[in-house]
Amino acid sequence: MKSFLDDDFLLNSDTARRLYHDYAKDMPIIDYHCHLPPDQIANDINFNNLTHAWLNGDHYKWRAMRTNGIAEEYITGNKPDFEKFEQWAATVPYTLRNPLYHWTHLELRRYFNIDSRLMPGTADFIYNDATEKLQSPAYSVQQLLHKMNVEVVCTTDDPLDDLSHHQQLKKEGAEVKMFPAFRPDRAMYIEDVAALNAYIKKLEEVSNTSITNFEDYLHALKNRHHYFAANGCTVSDHGLEHIYAEEYTDEEIRGIFEKVRAEKPVSNLEKVKFKSAMLYTFALWHHEKGWVQQYHLGALRNNNTRLLSKLGPDTGFDSIGDFGQARALSKFLNRLDREDRLAKTIIYNLNPADNEVMVAMTGNFNDGTVAGKVQYGSAWWFLDQKDGMTKQINALSNIGLLSRFVGMLTDSRSFLSFPRHEYFRRLLCNLFGEDIQNGELPNDIEWTGKIIADICYHNARNYFGFKL
Repeated sequence: MKSFLDDDFLLNSDTARRLYHDYAKDMPIIDYHCHLPPDQIANDINFNNLTHAWLNGDHYKWRAMRTNGIAEEYITGNKPDFEKFEQWAATVPYTLRNPLYHWTHLELRRYFNIDSRLMPGTADFIYNDATEKLQSPAYSVQQLLHKMNVEVVCTTDDPLDDLSHHQQLKKEGAEVKMFPAFRPDRAMYIEDVAALNAYIKKLEEVSNTSITNFEDYLHALKNRHHYFAANGCTVSDHGLEHIYAEEYTDEEIRGIFEKVRAEKPVSNLEKVKFKSAMLYTFALWHHEKGWVQQYHLGALRNNNTRLLSKLGPDTGFDSIGDFGQARALSKFLNRLDREDRLAKTIIYNLNPADNEVMVAMTGNFNDGTVAGKVQYGSAWWFLDQKDGMTKQINALSNIGLLSRFVGMLTDSRSFLSFPRHEYFRRLLCNLFGEDIQNGELPNDIEWTGKIIADICYHNARNYFGFKL
């Protein structure tokens, strides 16, 4: 019987172990999509305690605690930090076979050298030990990134953001490089006309311009796009239920924008047309600048309206959606490709039923100009666990080229999430190892090791072209 989380965790053959330890383990991390707060990185903060570092903002843990019967006051409420941690410690033993069990103990080991399992009887020791370390200079957020060999983090930023913290970090010449990603979802969120008008007002202030028509709106947003580029941005991102690719005319979009500014009702079809126009326009800008565009598709958000009204969004009430994806995605990518204005593109999928649909679609628009120009992205959100990652890797292997894959990301708000890269790398090496052991792949460790190192690091570095 193997020991829990030993050096060969998830590595079930000698070949897998050799591939991981010799070719994957020590590769730097390029985390090209995350939600880490730029101010905390730039200011190199220390967390007050383990609850602040580990539980605040982590809706994965919050969902598990709620399911375990923990009252909300211990999750997002005002209970003391240690009492919140105690409730998490009481929940962890019940997360067996949930990825949280693996992640929790990997994070305790990799960051804090704590081998004890988290449970009520160890909560006090673990909390105090980790908290003491977190308050030392060796555990500032930049040092936490350094411990995990993180070379690049790419944050997720609204067009209105001033990017001052990115500027600060660059000026200081920090070892870890932080780049912004342009995420203009709020700029096309026409479902709430009042919120969109409030956004337009803020855009007027940031851009020091008056927005009276749709052309003004695009001009102001494109200026922000230029501003992001001037501050090192080479990546965009959208979080959407599905791609919008409805037919429209420029006159229709101008009329819809006038309705928005007049706060008049907008029909469902008009909403889809407006979002289609915005999405297409953003894609043109990305191509002009040679950016990589990312589309995270398939989340059904804010399902619990009672708790949404109480706690707000991103608090653990989103789920996998079952939207039709193929036809609109094909139409959108095809229009850009036909006009020779399709940027490097990564498509992420949240519904595992659509894995093969997505990877087959990306293959339609690779044209030989760039290796892996249109990518099927890593297992995301509910799928970034053992089964989900394995299915994503297998779908990409079967229908595309796994060897050109840009690898894993955290998609996280936590500085303690980087062992997820290790988790992915171990699974990747185990799959290759099994195939070699079974005679399904040649026993060419050197070449296979190169492919693994590429997936873990080199492909992302080459694909994104971050200036390091």
